Amino acid sequence: MASSTAPIPIDQSYADGCSDDDALSLSSSRSLASIITRYRYENGRRYHAYRDGLYFMPNDDKHAEYEMLVHHLWLLTMNDQLYLAPVEQPLRVLDVGTGTGLWAIDMADRFPAAEVIGTDLSPTQVKHVPPNVRFEVDDFCSEWTYPENTFDLIHLRTLIGCAPDWPALYRQCYTRHLQPGGYIEHTEVEVDMYCSTDPPSPLPADNVISELAAGLIEAGERTGKSMDVASHVADRLRDVGFTDVTEHVYKWPIGPWSSDPKLKQLGQWNQRNWEDGCEDWILALYTRTLGYTFDEVKKVTAEVRRAARGRREHIYHYV
Repeated sequence: MASSTAPIPIDQSYADGCSDDDALSLSSSRSLASIITRYRYENGRRYHAYRDGLYFMPNDDKHAEYEMLVHHLWLLTMNDQLYLAPVEQPLRVLDVGTGTGLWAIDMADRFPAAEVIGTDLSPTQVKHVPPNVRFEVDDFCSEWTYPENTFDLIHLRTLIGCAPDWPALYRQCYTRHLQPGGYIEHTEVEVDMYCSTDPPSPLPADNVISELAAGLIEAGERTGKSMDVASHVADRLRDVGFTDVTEHVYKWPIGPWSSDPKLKQLGQWNQRNWEDGCEDWILALYTRTLGYTFDEVKKVTAEVRRAARGRREHIYHYV
């Protein structure tokens, strides 16, 4: 799926331990809270209650903080653009699987004339939201009840492992809910991992980060919700009838090991993404699906965090 086979340039001073690891502040003053308390509590984390078990990541305050980090990482990747589709002034926007609602809120702020709807299995409760955004508890894998031809932009982001039938979901968008000439935009993360060698090569299977990726793939196969999503998006959209399909592929290094300034910044944030997110990604899947104990998952996440801080492996993946 790579758009280029050129290796990522490497910052040798970082590999030698001479760079400033604290150059980027990851603190945030934003906080998200929920007023609804009917949740599943498991292994010290909180999960959604509506259609319990359909989604594998937590919905607690710790995960909300992590969602802020990921939102910023996507904004960095896309040069502060919330979407790339050629819709200049969207009027009706749907954010599918909105999570904590950050993208929907930013869209509502940026386009005050637009009506923005965010849906999720968890109630999205934010203290202060723009008047033109609303959040709904819903399962996006079910049939939608919106009037036909409602939206001029439907947005999906990082819903890996969430849908058993992507073509059916895309078909519903295409045949019923997008206005003629409307756009769907789906940004997603690949699970395959690479080393920035010349030429680039897959990360060895015995690396703990490769092992985590393999575990996610196995869990997805067992639950019927594949983790191999990103590389199929464009073809699946075409197959259901979409035209003017454009695919943009980006590299996310794990760690600030590149000498390219943009990739170094992305790498620093993606390192934190892996350190903060790995438990959220695997805790429910590994314990519910793969038979891991809580202590075994904690051991895996500790090893992944150490690997994410490695200076010489030069690991990256595509989005």
